[in-house]
Amino acid sequence: MNIKQSIAIMAFVFGGMLSLQAQTETVPSVMVKNLNGESVDFKNCIEPGKITIISFWATWCAPCIKELQAIDAKYAEWQEKYNLKLVAVTVDDSRNVKKVKPKVLGEGWTYEIILDENMDLARAMNMNNPPMTFIVNAEGKIVYSHQGYTPGAEDELEKELEALKK
Repeated sequence: MNIKQSIAIMAFVFGGMLSLQAQTETVPSVMVKNLNGESVDFKNCIEPGKITIISFWATWCAPCIKELQAIDAKYAEWQEKYNLKLVAVTVDDSRNVKKVKPKVLGEGWTYEIILDENMDLARAMNMNNPPMTFIVNAEGKIVYSHQGYTPGAEDELEKELEALKK
């Protein structure tokens, strides 16, 4: 076996381990704040029996805003169709967190907004840069993650939701 084959096999095995890990991980218990500034344990934002989309975003991140706007356009339909909720976690720091509530109100977003000013939750979930999206299945396991946003990514997200519904 040559070195290229060895590397390919190791990459395949490691990738499989990451995929398996993503399917067995649960949401961490991390203290964050809600939009009213009240402390909450993020684990309690996940409702048993419901699919949850977790979207990490920031007010200064244009792709994040576009992603949340695209999801918002489908959110009411997805709530009914897939029995889900969306939790949008902002990673705006203490200087920018004042912009979150006006942004949310201006957009008319009705989903749950969580403030992760110190990025404790982001670190616990291995989120490096927003936007990053996770899906938690009805059993509370993280089953999907995606970094970045391009127009149409919400359609890929819906395919994942359809697969979970089956």
